Amino acid sequence: MGSNMMPVTVLNTNTKRDQGRKAQMGNISAAKAVADIIRTTLGPRSMLKMLLDPNGGIVLTNDGHAILREIDVTHPAAKSMIQLSRTQDEEVGDGTTSVIILAGELLHVAEPLLERNLHPTVIVRGYTRALEDALKVVDRMSFPIDTNNRSEMLNVVNSCIATKFTHRFGNLMAELALDAVQCVMYDRGNGQSPEIDIKNYAKVEKIPGGSIEDCKVLKGVMFNKDVVAPGRMRRKIYNPRILLLDCPLEYKKGENQTNVEISKEEDWAALLKAEEEAVQTMCEQIIAFKPDVVITEKGLSDLASHFLTKAGVSAIRRLRKTDNNRISRACGATIVHRTEEIRESDVGTGAGLFEVVKIGDEYYTFVVDCKEPKACSIVLRGASKDILNEVERNLVDAMGVARNICVDPRLVPGGGSCEMAVSRSLADMTAKLDGVEAWPYKAVGTAMEVIPRTLAQNCGANVIRTLTKLRAKHLEDPGCSFGINGDTGEVTDMRKLGIWEPLAVKTQTIKTAIESAQMLLRIDDIVSGITRKQQAGPSKTGAVPEDDGDKVDSNQMIPE
Repeated sequence: MGSNMMPVTVLNTNTKRDQGRKAQMGNISAAKAVADIIRTTLGPRSMLKMLLDPNGGIVLTNDGHAILREIDVTHPAAKSMIQLSRTQDEEVGDGTTSVIILAGELLHVAEPLLERNLHPTVIVRGYTRALEDALKVVDRMSFPIDTNNRSEMLNVVNSCIATKFTHRFGNLMAELALDAVQCVMYDRGNGQSPEIDIKNYAKVEKIPGGSIEDCKVLKGVMFNKDVVAPGRMRRKIYNPRILLLDCPLEYKKGENQTNVEISKEEDWAALLKAEEEAVQTMCEQIIAFKPDVVITEKGLSDLASHFLTKAGVSAIRRLRKTDNNRISRACGATIVHRTEEIRESDVGTGAGLFEVVKIGDEYYTFVVDCKEPKACSIVLRGASKDILNEVERNLVDAMGVARNICVDPRLVPGGGSCEMAVSRSLADMTAKLDGVEAWPYKAVGTAMEVIPRTLAQNCGANVIRTLTKLRAKHLEDPGCSFGINGDTGEVTDMRKLGIWEPLAVKTQTIKTAIESAQMLLRIDDIVSGITRKQQAGPSKTGAVPEDDGDKVDSNQMIPE
């Protein structure tokens, strides 16, 4: 073999490839860039971000997840960081900003280690040990809370939304969140943790107009619908018997084209009569159970409306499936799939009032005063859409916090005291480690300080002095609850200040941040610019290349 061989190119010439150190440094700088975007939104003195969405609307928020959701990034590592905040939001509903800042800092402290030629696997090993020890420290700092003590619960939820826009309205948001969570809490028995499905059973309804003080949690549900025949059907019924259907109350149409050959004119009349009789039979089967309100997810013909009106039944049609499920949980009705299958036990009698009210230009139906509702609607009123959207985001966070405490009723002190205790503990335990793993292990401890440091930065305190003071406090008394007061920037005891965080949020934040940093550090090759082998669009012969439905590239399928 001669030494003058041509270099072999395996990849396509227009493919971009970053390898080794270059790929790792690229990932670290991308992660740091994402963390820097939302660094100023941490803590009670946080700044708001104004984002213009593609439809020309404005998003005003300091919620980490809401900001990153709107940002369009191209770097794969930055995309991975944005996925983090989504995971955090879905899992625990809070701590989305902290997790990104912490992950960015963990990658930042790994940079000098890589420059010293430490292998990424060694760094990852050190990070894993640090994660295990950090979780033990957090667990030791936690203490239980009585979920039935309303004032304690309000205090916790309030301290978690003190960093949000709505904290200026006092206890309002915390009370709404707590009421909603306690309403949808479903005890499964047998010592299992309760089921709290906020997403499906606690619906936030935003109605512009009115003032923030008018927000309330209904003991039941509401939805944006009116009765089928206004004026002829009742709009207010006390103690209604409610029947829920998900079948159409109209004659069955043919699947596609239906041809009927008629030889006599009477046959046409017989056909129409058969259709009418089918609808009449359905309505009679419903009326036999004497319901006051019939709600269906599908269509309801004028003829069915006529029969129901004659029987004094109010009807609502084309309701969303999710709304129907909520009504079912609120008033104790069962959703019936065919009118032939209705039984007395399917009729819901748990509601105290059915009422249709006009708010602004829209009609809203309320099914309220339920006896034991396991679903609720939260009505938000506010001056403008932007304010309502921000209030909704804050409320969802607050409900997430309340849910976490109900599922795992343990708390840890907030204000960066927990992170500082972890940092202190890891620094002490580094001495017991030998070998190169001690470096990344200690680096995790250093990275943890980013949360108290950012809190001090955001309220304009002297960062170096404040952090030195905080370190000294934790040195004197390991495991103490001293942290940064996010309003004044002073070192304060969080127990006296009453700033708490749910243990579930804290452990999830640390786990997600360290694990994502490990994943990004293990990437040593980025290949981009891989193109489709067969471009969509007419080929030279004029034929469109066949494409299996799964691999459709939406940008290429639509001609400019």
